[in-house]
Amino acid sequence: MADDLQPAFDKLLIAAEGLAEVVAGTSYGTPSLHVRKKFLCRVKDADTVAVMCALEEKEMLMEADPHLYFETAHYKGWPVVLVRVHDIPLDQLRSRLDRAWLMQAPRSLLKTRQTAH
Repeated sequence: MADDLQPAFDKLLIAAEGLAEVVAGTSYGTPSLHVRKKFLCRVKDADTVAVMCALEEKEMLMEADPHLYFETAHYKGWPVVLVRVHDIPLDQLRSRLDRAWLMQAPRSLLKTRQTAH
């Protein structure tokens, strides 16, 4: 991994702590996180991460805080929001990853989580 991507990935790892069966991998040649081989997020560049996000929620986030949340032409129409990783508070990033996990985790993991809470 390129040294300049490590701080962004470290923040993703910290934010994902406690999410069941999240593993590190790569996506498009950059560090990423997955739950049972389903994409959660990835480092896009040294300052930006791409996080799974429902389209309706993505629009709301970009409107509410366009500095933190945005998209490029490549991501238009896809359930992924771009996030300025060094500007987002850790608790907010943790919430984004939790929501991504809920979108991507298989039913068996969702049921396990529900019974644990």
